[in-house]
Amino acid sequence: MTATTHQWDDPRLGEFSLRPVDPDADAALLHGWVSHPKAVFWMMQDADVARVAEEYRRIAAHPHHDAYLGSWQGRPAFLAERYDPARVELVGLYDPAEGDVGMHFLCAPTDTPVRGFTLAVITTVLDWLFADPATRRVVVEPDVRNTAVHALNAAVGFTVVGPVAKPEKTALLSVCTREQFQAATRREAPRVTTPATAVDHLTPELWAAANRRLVRKALAEFAHERLVTPEPQGPGRYRVRGDDGTVEYRFAARRLSLNHWWIDPAGLTRHVHGREAPLDAVDLCLELRGALGLTDAVLPVYLEEITSTLAALAYKLARPERDAAELVEADFQQIETAMTEGHPCFVANSGRIGWGVHDHHRYAPEAGRPVRLLWLAAHRDHTTFTCAADLDYDTHVRAELGAGTLAAFARTLTGLGLDPADYLLLPVHPWQWWNKLAVTFAGEVARRRLVPLGEGPDEHLAQQSVRTFFNVTDPHRHYVKTALSVLNMGFMRGLSAAYMEHTPAINDWLADLIAADPVFRRTGLTIIRERAAIGYRHRQFEAATDRYSPYRKMLAALWRESPVPGLEPGRRLATMASLLHVDRSGRSFAGALIAASGLTPADWLRRYLDAYLVPLLHALHAYDLAFMPHGENVILVLRDGVVERVVFKDIAEEIAVMDPTADLPEAVRRIRAAVPEDEKVLCVFTDVFDSFLRHLNAILVTEGVADEETFWRTVAGCVRAYTGSVPHLAGRHDLFAPEFALSCLNRLQLRNNQAMVDLADPSAALQFVGTLPNPLAPYVP
Repeated sequence: MTATTHQWDDPRLGEFSLRPVDPDADAALLHGWVSHPKAVFWMMQDADVARVAEEYRRIAAHPHHDAYLGSWQGRPAFLAERYDPARVELVGLYDPAEGDVGMHFLCAPTDTPVRGFTLAVITTVLDWLFADPATRRVVVEPDVRNTAVHALNAAVGFTVVGPVAKPEKTALLSVCTREQFQAATRREAPRVTTPATAVDHLTPELWAAANRRLVRKALAEFAHERLVTPEPQGPGRYRVRGDDGTVEYRFAARRLSLNHWWIDPAGLTRHVHGREAPLDAVDLCLELRGALGLTDAVLPVYLEEITSTLAALAYKLARPERDAAELVEADFQQIETAMTEGHPCFVANSGRIGWGVHDHHRYAPEAGRPVRLLWLAAHRDHTTFTCAADLDYDTHVRAELGAGTLAAFARTLTGLGLDPADYLLLPVHPWQWWNKLAVTFAGEVARRRLVPLGEGPDEHLAQQSVRTFFNVTDPHRHYVKTALSVLNMGFMRGLSAAYMEHTPAINDWLADLIAADPVFRRTGLTIIRERAAIGYRHRQFEAATDRYSPYRKMLAALWRESPVPGLEPGRRLATMASLLHVDRSGRSFAGALIAASGLTPADWLRRYLDAYLVPLLHALHAYDLAFMPHGENVILVLRDGVVERVVFKDIAEEIAVMDPTADLPEAVRRIRAAVPEDEKVLCVFTDVFDSFLRHLNAILVTEGVADEETFWRTVAGCVRAYTGSVPHLAGRHDLFAPEFALSCLNRLQLRNNQAMVDLADPSAALQFVGTLPNPLAPYVP
């Protein structure tokens, strides 16, 4: 047998090895792999054994191309190829760099897949390639339609360069440096090793850049919410003065629809006693404390949130950037981690109070570092598990963990003299275990009501919502949403065990409603359901607290479907928040999508609005149903840069039926809310027009992609077309009213940044300040 070239031990799956292919001896084996239907992207479906042998003899004789047979635990299991991309596959199609190595790999088809196997294979292959010191970068060119391998590539550190046209396919050129591979797979010590390296993103230059961005946003949003009133200082020039009149901010700005202030970042200056001074977002809050209504109790916490937001922004600015055009061809999770802005309205949107700098490097979505969740055994007497009607606990945990991990966890329990049947398995955020549960729930651990079992088998990436994780080991598996006792953007990000109990039933009800409604079906709307939920109830804390207490929200989790299994060929996914992303050169992702689509801006917008806005209009008109449709709660399904349909998520905690007498199943009645009739339409005016479309309009207008008339006329056309299609519902809500109430988000956080809103009565806390002219009013039918 040919000698082993490379060997590597996966910590979970064991030994992997590589040796050169023997073209004649291995031809029959390889034929069965490359001609299998699952190997369609290998493009040898019609090859016979002789042709396979001939192909690998050709590769063996080639001076710049090699093939290797991979084995797992001594059995042939995968195929790998190494080549010089400047001489093979990509000649003349990209800019080669010294140390580039091309790579192909193929896992043997099987009817009994092993979880994490494909990720272990690609990790083994890259470990082999980077074992050669001459290798600086690995280059791959998978078919653009092969979304599964795109996700794998992203998981091990590849970044997308863009599509390249090859004779046989359109390929998605991607590259991975040694450093990216090491960071993505933790094959070196974590980057944060000393107090100095932990803060190497906090430089004077990056701090100044972060402050300029945040001061600009703060002035714009505070002016929008009428907390401050910019004073005209000549054509297009304004100033905002501090409470005592000794400080003023000067800037050029354009006033757009919905009282949106677009401030020119280059001309923004601060003056103290007439002298120019550095921009500082914390100083701005102190100087405007009276105007902002910051109380003694709220002020220091808000300043901590502002400082944390600045630090997160500096961290993002320190990273290499993919420009907007590159993101058009990027993977779903690459787009997620590329975002540089949090919520478009909230100024202090990355507070994350409770995290240390090491936690930011480890767990923040912008860090892009894979995380393995920790698992606890939670005693059944204190734990509630609920799931969708077509699911059960045993089926669910087998699918999530696999037989091997379940057996290992059971051995841990029996080794302690405990019966596994007495426990349910519960995933937790690693931070939550180390910083909260191991201390605050120490008595539960000591009494063996909670038993730590170790890490799960899969790697996950944190999403923009911080506490929700996407499975990158197997993107078809569920998201996991975890409790996290970190204060972020006006809420402690915990999960209530009691609140989680009815989550699957609410999701099933909504999924059935959408499936049965012809208007929803026409738009292509789907939801990714929260299929199962689990929560642990700490009896002592429950005896001491009310339902609002963060102590009741420290240990719970839910599992949400992944959008990947439902993705049609040729489509890609992107968070809707990405439409508001602007790169450092001022180019927007939305503008790049429009350019890539080949459509006019109006046509592109209309397709987007038909997919996104029409379902929201119909939910309101037909069912008094309101979603929370901000950018991170909506996933776009794109085809050739065009929004084809949308997916709504974060259902049970966010939706409301705005009728307290609505006839709903008992398990669903929690979502009923008493909302005054005249406030119901704000779920469109505030949550869609003011909180999202206002920003998208400003981006497209200031970039020169579309003018305001085109933008809002297109929105109006979408609304007219919907109301015309449902004459029996027309007139319930007037979307063309001359004005609507201005409901302010920052005012909520400035008033109480510990708990902005009671989710059980969201209408009660709203902060109204006058009205806004409706940008649709000029286009009334």
